[in-house]
Amino acid sequence: MKMLLALALSLVCGVSTASATTWPEGAKAAVVLTYDDGLDSQLDHAVPVLDAAGLKATFFLAGLKPADVPRWRAVGETGHELANHTLFHPCPASKFSTDPRYTSEAYTPASMLKEIEQQNVLLTALDGKPTHGFASPCGQTMAGGVDYIEALRAANLVTYVRGVHTSPDDLRADVGRMDPMHIPSRGFDEGVTGAQLIDFAKQAQAGGGMAVYLFHGVGGDYLQVSDSAHRELITWLAAHHGEVWVTTLQGALDWAKAHPDPHQ
Repeated sequence: MKMLLALALSLVCGVSTASATTWPEGAKAAVVLTYDDGLDSQLDHAVPVLDAAGLKATFFLAGLKPADVPRWRAVGETGHELANHTLFHPCPASKFSTDPRYTSEAYTPASMLKEIEQQNVLLTALDGKPTHGFASPCGQTMAGGVDYIEALRAANLVTYVRGVHTSPDDLRADVGRMDPMHIPSRGFDEGVTGAQLIDFAKQAQAGGGMAVYLFHGVGGDYLQVSDSAHRELITWLAAHHGEVWVTTLQGALDWAKAHPDPHQ
């Protein structure tokens, strides 16, 4: 009777009673912390807190300043993932004011892929790795009005593409079966609290899938989450390491692919 009741509740709530992906050491979910644009506040606030907690994250780099190159090289050397976010971060002109040459309308799929390839060269110079993941600038994959995602897939330039949207279903998905060119993530409004950040990890914990966080500024810069809210999340994750597995995005995808859902 109890088993039938649990099954009925899972159907009503839409949450599986079994983990969608078999995560390491019995963890119920994976949590991936990603940070976009290679910002100083990430170096100054996020990286030290992550390192103190022994957690690894993924940093999507774009538009690096020469002075920051040694610092980002050191981040990669300590086990964080350095990933591709293009050289010039081309977004639609409607998003914000920028040099007209670097709006996505000014690009073609071919020029976008060339820029991604060039950024890969810089990343390899930083971390020595031959392949890298990618996050689409502004979460969109249009270049000159044409979607370049399938051309990027065919070119085999990146190992995955992280977007900017997520849904409850994503938090219950068998991650090993996700299309690597459409990996979801969730961003947060300025003013988000630590409790709200933690709740996203708890949702993945209940669903058995993967929660991918998208951050920009941490205690500074733009689209920022406060340093205190970020620290609260990191403290919670470190305290629950047996229940949620915190890893890089490439690490989570590689693990899920190598350990498919045994119930499928």
